[in-house]
Amino acid sequence: MRLNQKLAASDDRIPPGAIGPLVQPRSIDDVPILAVTLWSMRYGDDELRRLAAQLRDSVAEVQDVSAVTLIGGRPRQVAVMLDPARLAAERVDPLAVQRALARTNARTTLAGPVSGGTVASLEAGDRLNHVFHVADVVVQSVGGRMLRVSDVASVTDGDAEPTSYVRFQSRESGTAPAVTLSVAKRKGSNAIDVGHRVLAKLDTLKGTLVPGDVQVAVTRDYGETAAEKSNELLYHVFLAVLSVSALIWLVLGRRESAVVLIAIPVTLALTLFMFYVYGYTLNRITLFALIFSIGILVDDAIVVVENIVRHARMRAHDGTSLAHTALVAVDEVGNPTILATLAVVAAILPMAFVGGLMGPYMRPIPVGASGAMMFSLIVAFVVTPWAAIRLLKPHAHHDRGEEDVLTRAYRRVMNPLIGSGRWRELFLGAVTVLLLASAALVPLGIVSVKMLPFDNKSEFQVVIDMPEGTALEETARVTATIATAALDDPDVVDVQHYVGTAAPYNVNGLVRHYFLRQAPHQADLQVSLKPKADRSLQSHDIARRVRDRLSPMARRLGATIQVAEVPPGPPVLQTMVAEVYGPDPTRRQAIAADVKAIFEKTAGWWTPIGTSRRNNPRWASSWMARRPRPAAWPRRRSPRWSGWQAVARSSACCTRNPHARMCRLCSACHGRRPWTTSARSGCMAGRL
Repeated sequence: MRLNQKLAASDDRIPPGAIGPLVQPRSIDDVPILAVTLWSMRYGDDELRRLAAQLRDSVAEVQDVSAVTLIGGRPRQVAVMLDPARLAAERVDPLAVQRALARTNARTTLAGPVSGGTVASLEAGDRLNHVFHVADVVVQSVGGRMLRVSDVASVTDGDAEPTSYVRFQSRESGTAPAVTLSVAKRKGSNAIDVGHRVLAKLDTLKGTLVPGDVQVAVTRDYGETAAEKSNELLYHVFLAVLSVSALIWLVLGRRESAVVLIAIPVTLALTLFMFYVYGYTLNRITLFALIFSIGILVDDAIVVVENIVRHARMRAHDGTSLAHTALVAVDEVGNPTILATLAVVAAILPMAFVGGLMGPYMRPIPVGASGAMMFSLIVAFVVTPWAAIRLLKPHAHHDRGEEDVLTRAYRRVMNPLIGSGRWRELFLGAVTVLLLASAALVPLGIVSVKMLPFDNKSEFQVVIDMPEGTALEETARVTATIATAALDDPDVVDVQHYVGTAAPYNVNGLVRHYFLRQAPHQADLQVSLKPKADRSLQSHDIARRVRDRLSPMARRLGATIQVAEVPPGPPVLQTMVAEVYGPDPTRRQAIAADVKAIFEKTAGWWTPIGTSRRNNPRWASSWMARRPRPAAWPRRRSPRWSGWQAVARSSACCTRNPHARMCRLCSACHGRRPWTTSARSGCMAGRL
């Protein structure tokens, strides 16, 4: 809202005839959670689009579906082909035909006269809903003779010229025309439930609305992926609880482990309630926070239970009640337990104040872990003593000379370390050497430092860029060649081509604005892999293998490709960007080539991506490099602005500043810093 108000305040600076700025908010809920591709060897893309349009209306009725987007196919259109000879004979301006059609294809409602205490409404005009109506539109009337559109043009009803191509390709079926429906959910709804409802709706339409020779392929189902991840994490939560309980059983005993086992679900329930209060949903990050917390939230309960057991054994002969013993034991370890818990919270909680994209993404971990620690402290002082009184039994006797195997092993190790100065020095020296050796693993390159590990997805994307000005058909030919090569990989199941239009974007594409890729020289390949259970390699290794195979082919075809994986965390932009500016286009291109060569020769970096335009000397040169880890990150056009960095006319427009340049569109002087223009939006000075 504030951005719209700011832009509206500058409407007087927009040149006449220029389209005003359009602000569209995008959020994580706009990312499609489901993509369904309709393909057939019998029907064309125009017929598939009409079928998909009917499916879109049916899917939009499903509960919690916010948007259904149709990608691909040729829409129906009425074409008015003007005849220059007849226009000249009738002395009619072509713009007059356009104005007549626009004026006729409109409906206006006005308030009419008041009669009997009510206001009658007046409607004028109508919509052109048939090809004959378009042909009968009157262009002008001269001397009582009406000139219609059919007199100066031919009107046809048919399919539009192709502006994009969508294809489905697999080993079994080959390449077939396709249309994709992408479904986004409402904010706050469960992706798993929405995906199941949409797929159930599509199943009911098969055989009725969807013919039998039209295949419906689910090319994306983030609901199913979320269910797999959630079930896997819940399994690990259950496994962690059992592992901790089994360990306590072996060390303290069966009844003691039962006391700790009671404390774990109580603490987790309180933590989940805190997530609900803060508005966090149950996702991979919150579940990871729970798993991370299990190992530390049982510390307080273990300390309290162990001390209660120790006091119970020591006071077994004096007849002290177990309730009084538990009270004394808890009081003895109360202050150290509180201090230890606060120390852990102080170490974890600062991560909640990290900014940028990583901060909001990882915030549930420090919030959840800190809350779990505080709840575990309360549970250790309230629930654990209560459970110990009811589950533990006072021991009949206590003999200080009777020790178990673990206690005897502990004494054998600790007695020399405490009693001998030589052993203490050797032990501290060994710890110091191990500490230094572990710290040296990072600078030596033996261990890689990453915030998050690579995720094992069943898809990745190949972003294809041809030289600007490439025809749509040529881009489609190159895309088909690259897709066929990608299918040669044994772990690739099928590939969807999106030429001249954007593929259903993910979180990665949301940040990098992949939904704006609509030019004829741009294409995307959506590569679907086998399920994780049916392949031995992770998706990252498969993506690297496919990239090594496709890169030489893309260079021979004159294309630039980028293999973009779905990141396990927040998407990031290019690691390094170098931009070269200068008034001499030849020298600028030479320097940019040198920078590119340095990037290519540097170990650990993949092939740089150039954004310079060699056929347009007014544009600056920019080269971006990507590291092989994390996964291949697609380029963006500029590190600071959304448009291309432009150095406009070489002639200076300011006598005081020889470095100033004029904008190539409005001749406005922008000082020393080269201004930002966009080939689509025009001069930013006129827009802002």
